[in-house]
Amino acid sequence: MNTVVRLPERSEVDINDTWDLGSLFPNDEAWETALEKFKSMTPGYEEFRGKLGESAQMLADCLDFDSKINRIGERVAYYAMLKTSEDQANSHYQGMMMRFQNIAVRAGEAASFMRPEILAIEDEKLESFLAEDCLSLYKLSLERLTRYKKYTLGEKEEHLLAMQGEMAGAAGRIFRQLNDSDLKFGTLKDANGEESELTNSSFSQFLISPDREVRKKAFHQYYEQFAAHENSLAAMLQGSIQKDCYYARARGYDSALHSELYGDNVPQSVYDSLVESVRSNLPALYKFYDLRKRKMGLDEIHHYDTYVPILSDIEVEHSWDEAVEAVCESLAPLGEEYVSTLRGGLSGRWCDRYPNKGKQSGAFSAGSFDGDPYILMNFKPKVLNDVFTLTHEAGHSMHSWYSKNNQPFEYYNYTIFVAEVASTFNEQLLTQHMLKNAKDDRFRAYLLNNEIDSIRATIIRQTMFAEFEKKTHEMCEAGEPLTVDAFKEVYGGLLKDYFGPDFAIDKELELECFRIPHFYRAFYVYQYATGLSAAIALSQRVLNGGEQELSDYLGFLKGGCSQYPLDLLRDAGVDLEKPEPVDTALKHFGSLVEELDSLL
Repeated sequence: MNTVVRLPERSEVDINDTWDLGSLFPNDEAWETALEKFKSMTPGYEEFRGKLGESAQMLADCLDFDSKINRIGERVAYYAMLKTSEDQANSHYQGMMMRFQNIAVRAGEAASFMRPEILAIEDEKLESFLAEDCLSLYKLSLERLTRYKKYTLGEKEEHLLAMQGEMAGAAGRIFRQLNDSDLKFGTLKDANGEESELTNSSFSQFLISPDREVRKKAFHQYYEQFAAHENSLAAMLQGSIQKDCYYARARGYDSALHSELYGDNVPQSVYDSLVESVRSNLPALYKFYDLRKRKMGLDEIHHYDTYVPILSDIEVEHSWDEAVEAVCESLAPLGEEYVSTLRGGLSGRWCDRYPNKGKQSGAFSAGSFDGDPYILMNFKPKVLNDVFTLTHEAGHSMHSWYSKNNQPFEYYNYTIFVAEVASTFNEQLLTQHMLKNAKDDRFRAYLLNNEIDSIRATIIRQTMFAEFEKKTHEMCEAGEPLTVDAFKEVYGGLLKDYFGPDFAIDKELELECFRIPHFYRAFYVYQYATGLSAAIALSQRVLNGGEQELSDYLGFLKGGCSQYPLDLLRDAGVDLEKPEPVDTALKHFGSLVEELDSLL
């Protein structure tokens, strides 16, 4: 009788395989003290209400106070969030997170007068304020804020919007609880006949099984749960989209997309150009699917056939230490400081390494100003992609490390738009390192297959997601109903376009739109695609360049949000307002497909 392999309880995990959150707080009691301080400071905003236009010094004092409370709040938030992610069924840490969110919303309400008061200061008067030394730290922040003048409401309206903070995040919180804690996918036998739990974390491992029946069964069994809850999931997604459209409309933006792009000063042409470039290059993707089908000896190709390596008999295994070493060796072109700092963190306790029961699925980096740049992993030694995930998250963490060590608190927190450049840049260097050291043509083909799948997942697949977000938000803005059938029809149409005429699309795949966590944080995913496109260009620039090219890239990592994203990238050597970076990346994709075909 086979023993079912189950995930360990959190309490059973070796402490050395978990992160040490001591850089934030030594224990929950210290966190409680900081939370109370955060709460007790909130009424202090009243001292400044109605006075921000009196003098530059008064405005500076208010901004100093706001910065101090935000810094404490960030530290409190990160600790609670990280503890919650360890085991999402742990009600104690859920409660800590909810308590913080409640106080944070109250703090937001108390501070809500600041934006309208600052924007009410006459331009000439504010300009004279900015000439004074006491506001030198905040000059950039205030100049950015004035851009929002036409999208900022009065003090009363801003207060009401601030009061909605907790409620606005309800759809995303409900989805995470359902997806990570309540959905049960049962167990499944792998190719060796060993029965294991099917979870969000293990689903990807089943999809790379060389046994097609295992992949097929995992796919259908997994989606049975989403089919059983499709109406609830559709209601959650609808609520999240309605929230986005409501806030954009309340403030007077042209659309929810316009609202999201405005903060980074990114023109919509960048978003639309990405979609156009990817769609025009889809034939190379169709060719890759045909190559997969031929080389795998399939009569027809399904979604569950797209993750397993074509050369599935090649087994690659990395222990945690071996993965860390491979990552650090590949990043040698970035210099000793980068590598030694990262090696210390990955070998130490920056990372929460392995899956456990209730742990948040996937992976993320969480870098804050006062804490280590922590990484959540669900590392599996036999999954090569997990080594790439590790270097990806390490890219985020080192971006945070360089940024906080070179910028003040006000400008260290880089935007999502540039975040994906630093992470996928690392993936490019790891790919080049592994290709350079490939032992033979078969292993080179294996690595090429992996790189092709990475570009497919990061540029092409994420662009499909971006189209879905744009279309569904436009439907909401036009007053069209967002029902289960409407969501599936939109997503089904995109699947047909992006997978091509010779791809067998299972009906269940339309349910995928209900399980993508990023859809509850809309207009995030397009930045994966632009990020990797920029990363391909920048990695080639650094590898083929000298000290100046490296200095340009490290300067980008150190820049935080001291410039708008497109300006930071231009200084590093790539211009995303032009179509060339995306087109070049997709041409690179096509050339990889050609080489793989020749090797196989």
